[in-house]
Amino acid sequence: MMMTLGMFVFSLPTLAYQELQRQTEWKHPGSSRVGTRDAHQFTGKGDDTITLSGWIAPELTGSIYSLDALRLMADTGKSWILIQGTGRIYGSFVITSMSEGRTILAQNGAAGRIEFALTLKRTDESVLSMLNTLGDLGSIKNMLSLEGIGNSLNNAMDSGASTFNNVANSVRSLF
Repeated sequence: MMMTLGMFVFSLPTLAYQELQRQTEWKHPGSSRVGTRDAHQFTGKGDDTITLSGWIAPELTGSIYSLDALRLMADTGKSWILIQGTGRIYGSFVITSMSEGRTILAQNGAAGRIEFALTLKRTDESVLSMLNTLGDLGSIKNMLSLEGIGNSLNNAMDSGASTFNNVANSVRSLF
């Protein structure tokens, strides 16, 4: 497993991406000043966008139906938790766009190679607030201690199981 988006698993049998690009922005609007550079003020976080791209060869690896499943997920307009196979939680993301290109076409029109790009945009404020599992964040020492990290992981796994059940029920209702 490379990564999960909600209950969709990115892997060799489904849809393995070859590249992950992430762009994070912060807002610093400017105000014009006479005789000097513009003044800038930090006003908060901006967009956090992840693009997954790659290709599949349906007869060898990957499934064309994986693209259809992601389109169905995007059609719901819901946010999905994005978790890397290493356990790193990126946050909650919506699917904002997907493109695909088909090449090496057979006589019946089936593609031997399908290139894809999936763009995700973050919707939650932070992973900590999304999971609401750490309680009081006043103590950075507790957050960075091994015990604090262990407690956070246990709580995140409990929250992830609950989220998985909710996503599974949502997908069942689509069919």
